[in-house]
Amino acid sequence: MTYLRSFVAGFFSTLIFHQGLLALLSFMSITSRHAYSMNPTEPFGIPSSISAAIFGGLWGIVIWQFVKKTQGRLQLVRSVIYMAISPTLVAFAIVQPLKGTEFKAANIPIALLINGALGLGLWLFMNLKLYKKSTL
Repeated sequence: MTYLRSFVAGFFSTLIFHQGLLALLSFMSITSRHAYSMNPTEPFGIPSSISAAIFGGLWGIVIWQFVKKTQGRLQLVRSVIYMAISPTLVAFAIVQPLKGTEFKAANIPIALLINGALGLGLWLFMNLKLYKKSTL
């Protein structure tokens, strides 16, 4: 159940926090990338923002496995830092070379910030209490 919950948390965190911050940075002309893109991705033609949310869900599963045993602020800090670094590293070291896109060092701080926001959202959603446990 934790895998499903962390996938859903990562999925919605991507749509709300990751894409939300990207929209804000785009609006402020800090980045030229646009949020909530509906451009199809290869090879299945899934809209870009939905593809990002799916990968955000997968990252949610992975990152949550590393932070779930900690509590409180430490869990929050780890979630943000691990999520900031891991997808950014994979994107720049593996995904971009496979896609043949140009590496731009200036994009690293923006990627760290946006992926860190994804980690914040993951932590918030995973610590959201939607129900009250019965004492019976």
